[in-house]
Amino acid sequence: QVQLVESGGGLVQAGGSLRLSCAASGRTLSSRAMGWFRQAPGKEREFVAAITWSGGGTSYADSAKGRFTISRDNAKNTVDLQMNSLKPEDTAVYYCAAGLSGTALRSAYNYWGQGTQVTVSS
Repeated sequence: QVQLVESGGGLVQAGGSLRLSCAASGRTLSSRAMGWFRQAPGKEREFVAAITWSGGGTSYADSAKGRFTISRDNAKNTVDLQMNSLKPEDTAVYYCAAGLSGTALRSAYNYWGQGTQVTVSS
């Protein structure tokens, strides 16, 4: 069993930055791919970024490319999402997830955190 807890969300002005962190407990994350997803009010949960278990491979949604960076520290059992040049449309609850493969598919992840709110004001 893996428990995931996100932190680092908050209110930021457009153009600003936030760094989200996901801490795992229970079992090590080192053999699992990790992903970040987000869900805005009234919308489906959507993929943001993913990273392979080794950290050697990353993938991003088009909306995140060039602005967001996913990274992980297997020794600390953490995964971070650095978000720069934030836009009002980035406003959502952000979730981290652990799975066997780092894809954009929600079904590939079997452990989820409770989410952290990110609000970007214009």
